[in-house]
Amino acid sequence: MSQSLEMVKLAKKALANKKAQDIKIIDIREVSVIADYFIIADGSNPNQVQAMVDHVEEVLGKAGYECRQIEGYGAGGWVLMDYGDIIVHAFSREDRLFYDLERIWRDGKLLEEGELEDNES
Repeated sequence: MSQSLEMVKLAKKALANKKAQDIKIIDIREVSVIADYFIIADGSNPNQVQAMVDHVEEVLGKAGYECRQIEGYGAGGWVLMDYGDIIVHAFSREDRLFYDLERIWRDGKLLEEGELEDNES
C-alpha cells in the first residue's frame, strides 16, 4: 500500500473514532499536484471538529507522519490539515454545506467505502 493510502486509512479511522459524519475521500491525483487525496468530514459543533482534528493529529503522529500546517483550528468551522500527500478538511456541518468542496473537486474520483481495502495489494 502506498504511503498516502496508509495515511488516508489512518485519518479516516481517527475521524470515525470521534464520530465524524459523512467522511468522504477524493482521489485528486489526476486533477491536481497539491496532494493525492482530500479527506472531508464534518462534526456537529466546533468542539467536536477540534476533537476530530486533535485525534487525526495524534494518530498520524504516532505513525510517524507530521502535519505541515493546520489552518482554522481556533474557529472550528473549517479546519484544514496539510500532510503533503493528503489534506484533511474537518468542517462544521454548516460550513461544509456552504463551501461544498465535493462539488468544487468533482473532477477527482470519489472513493467508495470498499475501495481502500481493494487498493492494498
